[in-house]
Amino acid sequence: MTMTDAPVAVTAPPWLAELSNGLKKGRIVPYLGPRILELIPDAPVPATPEALVALLVAKATVPHKIRNRLTQAAQFIENFKHRKSVVSLMNEAFAQPAVPSAFHLWLAKVAPPLVVESWYDDTLTTAYAQTHPAADWGQVQGLAQSEHFGTWTAFYDALGQLAESCPPEWKSLVYRPIGGHAPAGNYLVSDSDYVEVLTEIDIQTPIPAEVQQLRTGRGFLFLGCRFNDQLTRSFARQIMKRSSDRHWAVLPDEPTRMEVRFLEENNVTRIAQPLAEVAALLTAA
Repeated sequence: MTMTDAPVAVTAPPWLAELSNGLKKGRIVPYLGPRILELIPDAPVPATPEALVALLVAKATVPHKIRNRLTQAAQFIENFKHRKSVVSLMNEAFAQPAVPSAFHLWLAKVAPPLVVESWYDDTLTTAYAQTHPAADWGQVQGLAQSEHFGTWTAFYDALGQLAESCPPEWKSLVYRPIGGHAPAGNYLVSDSDYVEVLTEIDIQTPIPAEVQQLRTGRGFLFLGCRFNDQLTRSFARQIMKRSSDRHWAVLPDEPTRMEVRFLEENNVTRIAQPLAEVAALLTAA
């Protein structure tokens, strides 16, 4: 074998061991955004806010100037039809189950003490159901004040039954701050939904005490998230509050000026590799 024929050593990225070990040992909280669905070929549910609003306005008449703005379009439908119309359209948009990706299944098997999932599909909870006994895990979802005034969240066990809180036998808690399709069709999606939460989130009222406890001292790893609008930045910032001072975000696209500012202010290290590559590296580590 000549020198030119010698195999080239592949160097693992410097962040891989730290993130892999941190996830497996529960020191890092995965924070999943809608674009995590890019890991599923031909996912049957919308994988971006833009795709979701396109589905909503295809079924309801909305003024042209807000047809591409999810929260405003949802608010218009709520105002001129009914809140039930918004819920019905959202249930329809996320009714088709997605087959969990290899990364979803890996993450469910790892079962960190806390996982944040900031989209409405049921893919991650399906992965949990496929990999864990029902007694091992549960979820907590944000609630819209228009439907549950005075109650900010609801806990559900693995069978979809209401639970009073997070019992000690749950090894992993999936926190869904903007709600989710299953089991009860809870959605924070309209302007008014977010105004109610953002009014209180600075003092942490909408964030369950169990989540506040579990995040303490832990770093966050953002996967499938963008921070190019105020809502996503506000939620991420408040959910990270009083956690570790080190975080990471998989952000292959060139960040906007506001995203750069968010990363710098919150000590979030950008990983510029494609999401699929990072997911593959983590599952193989």
